[in-house]
Amino acid sequence: MIAMIGKLRSRHDRALLLIVFWLLLALFGPLCSSHDPGAIGSQSVFSVPSVTHLLGTDYLGRDTLARLLNGIRHTVLLCFASTLVSCSVGTFLGIAAVTARPWVEALTGRLADGFLSIPSLLFALLVIAVFGTSTTALIVTMGVIYTPGAYRTSRALAQRIARLDFVTVARARGDSTPYIILQEILPNMTGPMITDVGLRFIYSVLLLSNLSFLGIGVQPPEVDLGSMVRENMLGMAYGSAAMIVPVVVIGVLTVGINLALDSSSGRR
Repeated sequence: MIAMIGKLRSRHDRALLLIVFWLLLALFGPLCSSHDPGAIGSQSVFSVPSVTHLLGTDYLGRDTLARLLNGIRHTVLLCFASTLVSCSVGTFLGIAAVTARPWVEALTGRLADGFLSIPSLLFALLVIAVFGTSTTALIVTMGVIYTPGAYRTSRALAQRIARLDFVTVARARGDSTPYIILQEILPNMTGPMITDVGLRFIYSVLLLSNLSFLGIGVQPPEVDLGSMVRENMLGMAYGSAAMIVPVVVIGVLTVGINLALDSSSGRR
């Protein structure tokens, strides 16, 4: 039993360390490069890695490593912010649907079904076409897109927990609804909802990368991983790191966090 507890704890630590690593890299990674990510140097375009440019240069002769670190910052922070929006709002609505009056659940359920019926990329294209490609618009758009999924997950968890004996006892002794939510329902939803947060984050990374690849995500002079791929597509013919490395980072980021969250929850 002790060995099993230690194994699960080490799995949780690995997942937490991986998430902290990406957040620290997003916050402080650009400070580790001596090159300006937007400065056009004297090097030839798509140059090979060297001592001066560890990952070579991109299609304008800019340092690929500096651009990559800046792209990781925008991708991780934008997607993290949108994930917080979607999961916070979705969890609140899911619990409200279970604990409030029946018409609240009917209304939120129909709204969630309506949003889920719209393809996420199409919805993002429509919203960005109306409100533009600002950072706030991107965060709110991705947050709205993934709120229905978080709502359905939290509602299903809250419904199961609300039927358990300790919640029935709390209601019988006259505890208020806010107390039951904060002390009985919400703490027992934490584990599954953390895994759901990881999935929403992965979906946000892929959606933002798709939008930037289409040219309607993060706009120049800023850069993210998806826009790096779009800018350096001609480098595929030369095997340039400016084209290959962002694709690899997107894969490592999404797959790595998914596997870490799976292992931390004890699932195989």
